[in-house]
Amino acid sequence: MISLANPTRFLAFVGRILPWLAAATLILLGLGLYLALFVAPPDYQQGETVKIMFIHVPAAWLAMFGYMLIAVSALGTLIWRHPLADVSAKTAAPIGATFTFIALLTGSLWGKPMWGTYWVWDARLTSVLVLFLLYLGLIALWNAIEEPGRAGRAAAILALVGAVNIPIIHYSVVWWNTLHQPASVFRLGGPTIAPALLVPLLVMAVAFTLLFVLLHLIAMRAEILRRRVEALQRTRIEEMALAGA
Repeated sequence: MISLANPTRFLAFVGRILPWLAAATLILLGLGLYLALFVAPPDYQQGETVKIMFIHVPAAWLAMFGYMLIAVSALGTLIWRHPLADVSAKTAAPIGATFTFIALLTGSLWGKPMWGTYWVWDARLTSVLVLFLLYLGLIALWNAIEEPGRAGRAAAILALVGAVNIPIIHYSVVWWNTLHQPASVFRLGGPTIAPALLVPLLVMAVAFTLLFVLLHLIAMRAEILRRRVEALQRTRIEEMALAGA
């Protein structure tokens, strides 16, 4: 893995793994959607509405996963000066923001028949909204500062400060009285979801995670190539300026 810190080796690795990763993602997404739509039974209370869970839960998981990835990358930028850390963080932000938006949207659609309203200002919903705003703030910060090094360091500091929101999201259903149910999949006593619903949910969670990784690697490759082109353009302009002088 240390050798992948070299951008050229990383690009070669991505080129080899992308076709296999894309195939695995498509297979699992197809299997997950088939299980969710045609095999999973309706809930005895929620009916067919429960199937929103198969999109909402994986999206919510990846909303937090994406920000944790950015926070770890921020440490790589500030402490270890990893050459690809800022690339990883910058490209993960739009993907994480998209999954966070999907989580908020599907949560609202699920909440309407269950709670009688699309939105309430409870701890879980509010903290996820804050997460979405943090994503947008990071994206804006990267775009506002032209020099990549300064932009990366500033975004890394903001990312680490905002990382305090992740445990708040996770434990909000424990610390406060919210409309959300407590953890029902990963808990000490074992899952409380029926296997007929749990299996499709886990397949969709793995499929969504592979999709995140796939999109992230593609975006990282594009960002590395973009920075190389910009560096060549700057070098060319400097050479022309020296020649003109």
